[in-house]
Amino acid sequence: MRTDIHTHVFHPAVASKALARLAGLGFCPAGSGMVEDLLARARAAGMKRVVVHNVATAPAQMTPVNNYAMTLQREHAAITAFGSVHPAGAGWERELDRLRAAGIPGLKWHPNFQELGFDDPALFPVIEAAQNDFIFMCHVGCEEPLLENPASPYKLRDLVRRFPKARFIAAHMGGYLNAAAALDALAGLDIWLDCSNTDRFSDAELRTLCNAHSRERVLFGSDYPLFDPATHHGRIQQRLRLTDAEMDALTNNADALLSSISPLPA
Repeated sequence: MRTDIHTHVFHPAVASKALARLAGLGFCPAGSGMVEDLLARARAAGMKRVVVHNVATAPAQMTPVNNYAMTLQREHAAITAFGSVHPAGAGWERELDRLRAAGIPGLKWHPNFQELGFDDPALFPVIEAAQNDFIFMCHVGCEEPLLENPASPYKLRDLVRRFPKARFIAAHMGGYLNAAAALDALAGLDIWLDCSNTDRFSDAELRTLCNAHSRERVLFGSDYPLFDPATHHGRIQQRLRLTDAEMDALTNNADALLSSISPLPA
């Protein structure tokens, strides 16, 4: 199934604030961040499924963030939603149970926004408890110094080695701002890479990184609302110099990963 593995939508009550925050970070979003806009753009791109991520940047946000994820997945057949937990939140174990019961197949980690590095021991019990039932979507890639930043690809590498059975997706090809670090730390590991928001890489860097990893483990992601799915799809195909058949295969690569979670969302 043609899948955009990396998208975001915002609750109407906070959408304008979220877009303003993105603008403050230097982005010019292509979309409104509203679910109707995402689904319309996904259809125009030929996507049959979009995976929507929200993140609990504070412990108190766990329940509302996950309630919204459950609502999105329940009300929209084309949406698979990932939830979020925060290790500092009381009752995160119960939150995992709620997500399991709702058929939510994954969790989103954003070390910079959650102030929770991949090397933080507080994260380890959560991964231990969740690794059999959830996929972990990880924002990876950061500003210098790489070894100190909470989202360092080297810290994710060490986390993958600590939990070899867990299923990790390294967003932004595992680098975001630093393709060389992603190539050094993550290429070839038993993880998945998504090609969202990789404009900071040169075309040559992107191809080198893609070719150094299993092609079946590279996933299409747009990072909507930052980018339009159709535009990003065409740009990734051009940058990677893929044929239509090769790009179609890449866009279907999420099937094997998502089907590894049982039960699948309805």
